[in-house]
Amino acid sequence: MIKRAIAAAFLLLCAPPFAAPQVAARDIYFDVPYVATPPAVVAAMLKLVKAGPNDVVYDLGSGDGRIVIAAARDFKVKKGMGIDLDPDLVTLAGKNAKAAGVADRVSFTRGDIFKMDFKEATILTLYLLPDVNVTLRPRILDLAPGTRVVSHAFNMGDWVPDGADNVDMRRVYMWIVPAKVQGVWTANVNNVPYRLELTQHYQNADGKVKVGAKETSFEMGIVKSDEFTFTAAGPLTFEGKVAGNTMTGILTAGGKRTPLTLTREAS
Repeated sequence: MIKRAIAAAFLLLCAPPFAAPQVAARDIYFDVPYVATPPAVVAAMLKLVKAGPNDVVYDLGSGDGRIVIAAARDFKVKKGMGIDLDPDLVTLAGKNAKAAGVADRVSFTRGDIFKMDFKEATILTLYLLPDVNVTLRPRILDLAPGTRVVSHAFNMGDWVPDGADNVDMRRVYMWIVPAKVQGVWTANVNNVPYRLELTQHYQNADGKVKVGAKETSFEMGIVKSDEFTFTAAGPLTFEGKVAGNTMTGILTAGGKRTPLTLTREAS
């Protein structure tokens, strides 16, 4: 893990003069020192993920609470939760939520972001560091398909963003958690066997499709939220939705549309 002093120096170098860092002075180990996100960037983050009344927003490393407070006050999300290791910032965030009139929908808790449960989130907001984002990445990918993730300044390693924005010379990145499609999927329609063999890399999936005895390979199938599509030679296309180990959709080959319900084989 990055030592606190190194992380603080790094963020100080990255932050423009008006974004003064506020680093707690007590004997607590912090993976990331607190540097406030400017209000314009907060707004851009929440706009990029299209926050709205049906959303539950979790902010990891919530500082003074400004992101979840803005989500509740300006975007009317139904719930906001901030997690921070600094007890003084947790207390301050609670006071700020009360002053903003959103304490009924926003709360803050002291905790380790590497251990806390944030599976309830439909939107996850971050202003951490690159290695921290990558460490969190497996847990983020386990969130429900369609969960939107937005990060101020730092990316997620080789997970390519689904969107990005620039505001006040700062970069904001957004990802949509993809359904897990890797594996072997099979179906049988009118005694014709169908088989998909998929290898997944975040939003993309390569594989093979077999209809009866005919097999075709394809590349760059797209996984967006719970939707999966691909095009193969033939021409052959598939559009479907994933729910756990079941995938339902339409396979089109030679102009013929075949409804399929595929089941993932146990690995």
